[in-house]
Amino acid sequence: QVQLVESGGGLVQAGGSLRLSCAASGRTFSAYHMGWFRRDPGKEREFVAVISRSTSSTDYAASVRGRFTISRDNAKNTVYLQMSTLKPEDTAVYYCAAARGQAYSRAYYYSSEYAYWGQGTQVTVSS
Repeated sequence: QVQLVESGGGLVQAGGSLRLSCAASGRTFSAYHMGWFRRDPGKEREFVAVISRSTSSTDYAASVRGRFTISRDNAKNTVYLQMSTLKPEDTAVYYCAAARGQAYSRAYYYSSEYAYWGQGTQVTVSS
């Protein structure tokens, strides 16, 4: 069982930066692949980024690649999403998620692979 708590959301102007954090409970954080997803009202949940449990692999949605960076600190049971050059279309509720799966693959782009979810943190980018 893993409990996830996101923080770091807020209101920022276009072009600005934010860093989201997701703190996980439990002693086996390093066994989980960790993902970030987002949902804008009226839209489906969207994959943003994923980092493998070993930190050796990261992947990003095309819409954020080059602007967002996912990282993790297994000693602190925390995963981060550094967001730069933010755009109004990045406005959404951002969720972190944990998957205790097999070897890392592109399957972890999909929300159905994740068993545990945080409550979300709102990011609003003004133009």
